[in-house]
Amino acid sequence: MQRALLKLGFAATRQHGSHVFFRHVDGRTTTAPNHPGRDLSPTLTRKILKDIGLAVDEFRKIL
Repeated sequence: MQRALLKLGFAATRQHGSHVFFRHVDGRTTTAPNHPGRDLSPTLTRKILKDIGLAVDEFRKIL
């Protein structure tokens, strides 16, 4: 997820524990967990996509 956010123009602004806060220049923000080697649940993935205003289909094209 973090790689996709960076590809979309988001920048990691801070980290608290295992969670990274991302901000885009247009003001959109989201928080994503940093757990290498583990998959995100579909529910959490949809929540992050909703935060940044991206549809699931658009997200799949980015990957």
